[in-house]
Amino acid sequence: MIKKIIQVLILAILAMPVWGQTTEKLKSSTLDFIQSLEEPQRDSVFISFPDSARTQWTNLPLGLAPRAGLRYGDLSESSKIAFHKVLSSIFSSQGYLKTFAIMQVDDILHELFEIQFQQGKVNERSMEFIRKLNWDYGNYYLAIAGNPENEAIWGLKFEGHHISINLTVAGDQFTMTPLFFGSDPAVVEATQYAGLRPLSKEEDYGFWLINALDESQKAKATLSEKVPGDIITSPDRPQWLEEFQGIKGSELNEGQQKILHYLIEEYIGNLDHQKAGEYLAKLHARGMSEVYFAWIGSYEPMKPHYYIVHSPDFLIEYDNVGFLDNANHIHSIWREKGNDFGEDILKKHRMEHKHE
Repeated sequence: MIKKIIQVLILAILAMPVWGQTTEKLKSSTLDFIQSLEEPQRDSVFISFPDSARTQWTNLPLGLAPRAGLRYGDLSESSKIAFHKVLSSIFSSQGYLKTFAIMQVDDILHELFEIQFQQGKVNERSMEFIRKLNWDYGNYYLAIAGNPENEAIWGLKFEGHHISINLTVAGDQFTMTPLFFGSDPAVVEATQYAGLRPLSKEEDYGFWLINALDESQKAKATLSEKVPGDIITSPDRPQWLEEFQGIKGSELNEGQQKILHYLIEEYIGNLDHQKAGEYLAKLHARGMSEVYFAWIGSYEPMKPHYYIVHSPDFLIEYDNVGFLDNANHIHSIWREKGNDFGEDILKKHRMEHKHE
């Protein structure tokens, strides 16, 4: 009874405006960025809200998947500063810094292959193909769907190799799913950046949790399938999983549940604190009993492994295989059920404003 009362109170608090991150800050920082652009760039950055480019996503490098919008590397310094403020209004400091660490790793990856080419470890034909992939810190594209200046419904997309950020705004509501972060390499093993790990906790907390389980729990959490070559909800596959697999949160002891909570928080915590608080309140209202954790592959780093955290409200996927099966190439995604590209909030907004 007490637990039920607490859950009702959390849901009531969740409905209060104080918990909702205001969209005014998002709108203001985005308009400031638009104002910083030169006229031809303003024409390039906008796409129509119904444009399919808004709802199509990929983590492939630019050489394999051209993007709509404006290239980040073509921005002036003042526009880059303004765009950093946009991302700072969307993300917490950890999410913001992960974004640019992933972009930096693209330059490092290019450097690593050039070193291997000079050492004779990569042949000329392979190197020619790799160069055409266009890995580069500047090769990320920004598109604004609709116009935040005079439209209640609008969106922002920032995407390139190992990043897909999808903001959708409908009136005073917004969503940030799907949110894809990846890193290749997962840990930089050479150059002056040796040791850099943009997605360190996504990996560490996963291993912490699976290895905190006893043998019977571990057997229940571990699926017998081969480690997927990518996240299961990748762009060319179904975007949601209906089947719950693995071990339920209610089957974990208090200490194990805390680790699971840390893992979930690492993904939710990429968002601005008010939005993260909104998601955490939903998690606490439902409780951990309906959260499932499943694992595939090795229980040791640098060997292929995968995990999923799945509830009726959200989905987290993490995959670390790599082209050489060396588990040094992370893909991860955060999804809110029914709200990819703002599906739920757009439906709600249109129903509430259908007579306008």
